[in-house]
Amino acid sequence: MRRERGQAAIELLGALPVLVGLGLALAQLLAVGYAAVLAGNAAEAGGLALAAGADARASARSALPGWGRAGATVDVRDSRVTVRLPPPSLVSGLASRLEVESTASVAR
Repeated sequence: MRRERGQAAIELLGALPVLVGLGLALAQLLAVGYAAVLAGNAAEAGGLALAAGADARASARSALPGWGRAGATVDVRDSRVTVRLPPPSLVSGLASRLEVESTASVAR
């Protein structure tokens, strides 16, 4: 019986890296979802500006938070506004692979 005394602590230490990894993966998925919502809002703002005859690119950029403006690309062609936004990421190379895109179209 004496040998099994610290068994639970050892098992917890063994499972801790897996739990941390799952937590980081979940946080990254939430960041991708948040970036997708932001890109959609920015594309909509650009589309509304395009319909009103204003600067669609500037409107889409102003709808993004500060961290998103630096990495975002806004493309305005004909009656479409497309916003591409890399999500925040702890791993630098991962953000470009998880880039989200949203498009708003304006009927003229």
